[in-house]
Amino acid sequence: MEIDSDGYRGRLVDRELDELVPALAAIALEGAKGVGKTFTALQRASTVYRLDDPAERSVLAADPARLLEGTPPILIDEWQYLPSSFDLVRRAVDAGAAPGRFLLTGSASPSTPATHTGAGRIVSLRMRPMTSHERGFEIPTVSLRELLGGGRGPLEGQTDVRLEQYVTEILGSGFPGLRGISGRPLRAQLDGYLQRIVDREFEEAGRRLRNPEALRRWLTAYAAASSTTASYETIADAAAGGQAERPARTTTMAYRDVLQRLWVLDPLPAWLPTRNRIRRLSSPPKHQLADPALAARLLGVDLGALLDAAPVGPAVPRDGTLLGSLFESLVTLDVRVYAQAAEASVGHLRTAAGEQEVDLIVERADGRVVAIEVKLARTIGDRDVRTLQWLAERLGDSLLDAIVVTTGPEAYRRPDGIGVVPAALLGP
Repeated sequence: MEIDSDGYRGRLVDRELDELVPALAAIALEGAKGVGKTFTALQRASTVYRLDDPAERSVLAADPARLLEGTPPILIDEWQYLPSSFDLVRRAVDAGAAPGRFLLTGSASPSTPATHTGAGRIVSLRMRPMTSHERGFEIPTVSLRELLGGGRGPLEGQTDVRLEQYVTEILGSGFPGLRGISGRPLRAQLDGYLQRIVDREFEEAGRRLRNPEALRRWLTAYAAASSTTASYETIADAAAGGQAERPARTTTMAYRDVLQRLWVLDPLPAWLPTRNRIRRLSSPPKHQLADPALAARLLGVDLGALLDAAPVGPAVPRDGTLLGSLFESLVTLDVRVYAQAAEASVGHLRTAAGEQEVDLIVERADGRVVAIEVKLARTIGDRDVRTLQWLAERLGDSLLDAIVVTTGPEAYRRPDGIGVVPAALLGP
């Protein structure tokens, strides 16, 4: 992605905004703090109201109609601090506001919700941390959008990216403000981010926190469950760390709900097909944090610990190593952003007894899909594609393509038609 003269690195969501802003009166960018919502919106805004500034917010709370004044696009930044601003914009849209008038950003669902959802008036766009492509990690040669086209054309491209570089990217974070920072300063920034969630943002989201350390332990156990479908009871047990009493279910559900409202948790929903019937599918989400760097920091792992597969963190059952789980988290982040740009959704597939699992199912609006397996491996054998072959037998023409994302050096198609793509070469 290009960097302009002001140091702004273009984001994939910019392309979506290019399509939507000229046609829609109000667009809300939503996502965790630090993903770049404000900086991206500022590239377009002519008038800016910053509701996270207490002084500015108090003035606007006394006279909310001022939010409608100014040269458009009007940016209402962190609207959740003044929920009535959402209703104000909705009413302005109902009254015939011109396309491109309002941009809103939000880092949380407010504790006091707006009186109307805004559906049909305010279009929401999810913004996540930077993908590998947005970071300038490598020049991709395989497009998810083209895979969704179903042509099953040849796959080509080579990369010199190796496992250690993927680990560096996992640890390095996709928060744009942290790019270029490494070592102790990066760890301090990530620690500060997590501490603000516990000390401040949790209660700002409307939930009193009686035991901050218990929340931190639960978050750490959730991080250990990255890329798994571990039950919330299992996560609560891991958070208890062998103590006689684990957190009450009501407490852990409150943790989950508030952290999802803060966009810190980003669980991947189960895929339930509409075009084809696959029996005995399970529906629990696959656990993911907003950025795999947050999971790594909560667990206190560095490059050496991940490469050595050292046992760390709470004991949560998983297939394979922690590094494998965090590599899947990185690929999942990439695929979700690329899929959104292509107007597709992402889920995961798991049969009820766990006999068959597909890491990522990317679904078009018509129900046809691309299936993606993620393997922490340089080479792929027949055993690694059995689940994709099983899925192909059941979906038939509804399966547009199937690929395995790896840490290998080359993109190609196997004789059976399944693609093999290095993670660094997968792009939008």
